[in-house]
Amino acid sequence: MNDQNCSISAETEYFWDVLKTIFDPEIGVNIVDLGLVYEVDIDKQEDGKFNVNIKMTLTSPTCPLADIIFDEIKSTINDTGKASNVDVELVFDPPWNKDMITADGKMQLGLI
Repeated sequence: MNDQNCSISAETEYFWDVLKTIFDPEIGVNIVDLGLVYEVDIDKQEDGKFNVNIKMTLTSPTCPLADIIFDEIKSTINDTGKASNVDVELVFDPPWNKDMITADGKMQLGLI
């Protein structure tokens, strides 16, 4: 879970945890611990499923594997059976930097 989100619902936290199962194929660390996911916003529908809106970035605007990461996000969340729609918005503000990596991510990368 992103450190900026202090009070989030259990449903939102669930989707953050799902995103932790998706790894950047070049770096080998999950996209949450890399600090690539900025926001997860959910909206519960009448059928009990959620519209899931994700705001995220990449380590580089020219990332050659962006489409693979986005496809994996959508398929992984859809496979939970809890989402009716998944939207991934790519943003570069603020730009990603190493300081956004969580302590877990830094340990995995050998930075601490």
